[in-house]
Amino acid sequence: MKKFVSLLLALALVLSVFAVATAEAPKKIGISMPTQSLERWNRDGSYLDEQFKAAGFETILTYSDNDAGRQVNDIQNMLADEVDLLIIAAIDGEALNTVMDEAANAGIPVISYDRLILNDAVSYYVSFDNYTVGKLQGQYVETALDLANAGDKTYVIEFTAGDPADNNAGYFFNGAYDVLKGYIDNGTVKVTSGQTAFQEVATAQWNTDTALNRAANILASYYADGTVLDAWVCSNDSTALGVAQAIESDYAGSNTIIVTGQDGDIANLANIVDGKQTMTVYKNVMNEAVVTLELAKAMLAGEVNGEELVKTFGVDCAYDTESYETSEGTKCPSFLLVPSVITKDNLNDLVATGLYVMGDDGYLKAAE
Repeated sequence: MKKFVSLLLALALVLSVFAVATAEAPKKIGISMPTQSLERWNRDGSYLDEQFKAAGFETILTYSDNDAGRQVNDIQNMLADEVDLLIIAAIDGEALNTVMDEAANAGIPVISYDRLILNDAVSYYVSFDNYTVGKLQGQYVETALDLANAGDKTYVIEFTAGDPADNNAGYFFNGAYDVLKGYIDNGTVKVTSGQTAFQEVATAQWNTDTALNRAANILASYYADGTVLDAWVCSNDSTALGVAQAIESDYAGSNTIIVTGQDGDIANLANIVDGKQTMTVYKNVMNEAVVTLELAKAMLAGEVNGEELVKTFGVDCAYDTESYETSEGTKCPSFLLVPSVITKDNLNDLVATGLYVMGDDGYLKAAE
């Protein structure tokens, strides 16, 4: 009897060792972010990494310092490490063709994260409704200046857009400009610098200092005589930070200028409290990470049904199969989250997300 029990125990031990040895290894996810020099990409990378690890995945997280060549190398290293899926926020949506072809040849699915990669190897796109982001900025200015009821009164506006290499930048700018174009055409709104084309107002790499220098030049060239400026439409917070600095140091007028932004960066939220920036369009990137995780899980299981999947996210998100193309005629199925407007009056909406806390000094900081 003892010998039989011993045999059973030995068999159980062998089976348990076999089970451990043959257990499926966790899936490996490659996460490629553009840079750590902008606050929002630190948040995106951190949230994605945390979400996937908590769900049992192994992750490789890289930041490419706004160097497209480095990002290609980072992604190639991920492919060499045999990742099961790639999540990429592209520095340049047109600079990844070679490595995207390598991913396709290796059978590795790709989620284009926040910024669309213009290559058909992309399986899905996860972002916010980018045109609506700009539209919210334009509508805020329209309402704040009451342009619809301006009568004979005129207002002056300048524009600062984002990085031409970022596919989203054009959507942001066009969303805002399309709201204001009618008022520009009928003379209600004037752009004293005359700079209204995207390429004229774009800011390489969304760089704060680049935006500051351009704004300082515009103010010195067109507003040094006291010409009044009513609003400066900035596509995001890093450019708004530069514009606000230029206004503070170089604007000769005494009126408060409306300054728009996007992202909810801590420094910009402080500027909103201080009256140096007026609003920001907030995109909850924690929710974007949640959507990305659920999509990735469905992709790896081979069970993506877009319309049904959005119902499981628990966040406001639309499934869109028409708005974006990875190449001419090739639609990219997209999951688009909904942005919101944040001003000094509703800063507590950010506290309610659990991602920010209000300090005793009245300024927001990131929750730990």
